[in-house]
Amino acid sequence: MSRNHYKKNFGKKSNVSNSDRCIVSREESETVQILELGHNGDGLAKLRDGTNRFIPYTLAGEIVKISYTKNDFSLIKIQRASKDRIKPICKYFTTCGGCKTQQMTLHMYQLWKRGTIEKALINQGLNIHVDPLINAHGQGRRRVSFHAKRGKNQIFAGLMKYRSHDILNIENCPILVPALSSGIKIVRDLARIMPIHSKPIDVQLTMSETGIDCNINNFPAQLSELFTVITELANKHNTARISLNREVIIERNPPIISIDSAKVVLPPGSFLQATVEGEKIISEIVLEYARDALHIADLYCGIGTFAIRMAKKTKVTAFDNDKLSILALKKAINHTQGLKPIVAIKRNLSTQPLVPQELKKFDTIVFDPPRSGAKNQVQQLVASKVKRIIAVSCNPSSFASDASVLARGGFTLKRVTPVDQFKFTPHIELVAQFE
Repeated sequence: MSRNHYKKNFGKKSNVSNSDRCIVSREESETVQILELGHNGDGLAKLRDGTNRFIPYTLAGEIVKISYTKNDFSLIKIQRASKDRIKPICKYFTTCGGCKTQQMTLHMYQLWKRGTIEKALINQGLNIHVDPLINAHGQGRRRVSFHAKRGKNQIFAGLMKYRSHDILNIENCPILVPALSSGIKIVRDLARIMPIHSKPIDVQLTMSETGIDCNINNFPAQLSELFTVITELANKHNTARISLNREVIIERNPPIISIDSAKVVLPPGSFLQATVEGEKIISEIVLEYARDALHIADLYCGIGTFAIRMAKKTKVTAFDNDKLSILALKKAINHTQGLKPIVAIKRNLSTQPLVPQELKKFDTIVFDPPRSGAKNQVQQLVASKVKRIIAVSCNPSSFASDASVLARGGFTLKRVTPVDQFKFTPHIELVAQFE
């Protein structure tokens, strides 16, 4: 990538907001060396005053010129590029606030991403070999959240700009499954029926087997009042369903997600693994670790990604706090043959974790908590007589914290496998085995 590209996209005008300019009184510049990559994918540099700064889109070993103030900084140019620097695949890279690491070779990318898990574990006193990173991008992400608003003379539809609340108009996103390439057109048409100058809407699109599922948040009017227009829009784009704040407005086709032999109707806005390949790989690892279980508790089960697959061989009790996900799982169970008994229960495990008395009937625990982790539930697991735990996590930091509690409670962390279904971003999934 040329130096002019960085000067254009990281000049002080593009990265300091008007409010910052009002309070900034002094700007300095200097040339620094990038020491290493941080967990967010930014390069760490030590300034001449001894402070550390993270410089986005830089790589370890590079010499770069930056300008900065007390409140902000900008990358001006790369004076000596890393041999691991490559050309990004997307023309919006560095302008869009999404991907952070398209500029590095695959080798560096794999080392960095795996290293984020290693460092998180070491910070918690856990020294264990982490398996090589598994590429689970597949055909691309099947879910995306776009933003949209309507100005007086222009429609804005796309992703947020880097370090900004402004919407970047885009034509497509190359990390999505090809079938979602038309998704931005749906979002743009939704913006056209918004009131002018209202707050931006968030539009979550999911590619199901029966079409695109669309869930809208923050729409400034009742979509039911626009039912005719919404129906026309759904027909135009052949969407499976359109919902507002998880309430269905129109459903042309139930959005189906296959989990093994089960057909699950995806609830609006519910959790789903980012890629089909990622779900497949994570599930295979979970099933391998749970292969001889007799009764499994599937905690934070969602729509049954693991529960349904595990029930091919063993009894499962599944828990989640999302009512719609539990209802979808129950419906799928009732229409699927060849499963061992599955009990699906709505329960908030963060505020009402399973206690040792309840846990004693399970020989294996599987848990896949939100990014914040499973602190309260893990404390109960330590107090129980459970012998085997399989953890799935999308946050190395919260996972390492939970793992340290389990380790202090007598569990041994046997294996950690990173699964990359969030390509070019700092996000990483992992599967771990405790005994």
